[in-house]
Amino acid sequence: MTLATATTRSAQGVPPPGAVRQPADHGTWFLVLPALLPILVLSVGPLLYGIGLAFTDAQSGRIAATRWTGLLNFQDLLHDTLFRESFRIGLLWAVGVTVPQFLLALGLALLLDQDLRLRWLARALALVPWAMPEVVVGIMWRLVYHPDAGVLNETLRRLGLGDGHDWLAGLGTALPAVIVVGVWAGLPQTTVALLAGLQNTPRELHEAAAMDGAGAWRRFATVTWPALRPVALAISSLNFIWNANSFALVYVLTAGGPGGRTRLPGLFAYEEAFRYGQFGYAAAMGCVMVAVISVILACYLAGRLKGGER
Repeated sequence: MTLATATTRSAQGVPPPGAVRQPADHGTWFLVLPALLPILVLSVGPLLYGIGLAFTDAQSGRIAATRWTGLLNFQDLLHDTLFRESFRIGLLWAVGVTVPQFLLALGLALLLDQDLRLRWLARALALVPWAMPEVVVGIMWRLVYHPDAGVLNETLRRLGLGDGHDWLAGLGTALPAVIVVGVWAGLPQTTVALLAGLQNTPRELHEAAAMDGAGAWRRFATVTWPALRPVALAISSLNFIWNANSFALVYVLTAGGPGGRTRLPGLFAYEEAFRYGQFGYAAAMGCVMVAVISVILACYLAGRLKGGER
């Protein structure tokens, strides 16, 4: 075999004839195991257990043995109008939070990308909601929305725009009020992702477009947005999935009320399991939610692969 042939086979990763293959390094599994075990124990294990529970009539405080019921729980879900209504509310919540969140984050990222004074301080302040737990955010906004001593109602009174309103207890205002909190709480991570995408855009392209006479909007449409589109698609898809799985924030704010106007699917499943003790039925709800989110995720990944992105 010539030297050129050997060099070519080596570059292609093909071992030369007669070479001894090195055995796989099984020690690498011990490096992966500490990260893999928590996922298997805390995520995969409960997921499989919940799927199995969905096909039973498991109930809280039941003396009789749990029985296998097959698809009975899923058949009941098809006729459960409250569950369908919770999915409608969940869709309104996910879209109502994701779309304004992205638009506001895009504007904020474009602003923070400019060479402004005290830009470092503005970037630090933009991350404040991200540093707060959802429970703390919910308690804080409950105080803001308080009908008597809340900052919002007090401001409206001083401006002469009303005597106050119980925002979280009104049938027509509860969901919009909760959506505002969701947008505020999720704004930082979207802003950070878009800002990172903006900073990866070559400045030379903007300078060349400006020299050609392109205005700010044309530079955004022809230079900024094409470079930012993969990041925007990724963060918007992930935000939609995260928002569809929301629980703690809405639970602290309204606990699903008033009258079920903010009862997301996760809250509905929680009530069925821990308030009414219907563990099998609640597990079936969880399976449906996992299936829907999996379909959305599959569509997102298929779009990325079809577009040639990795």
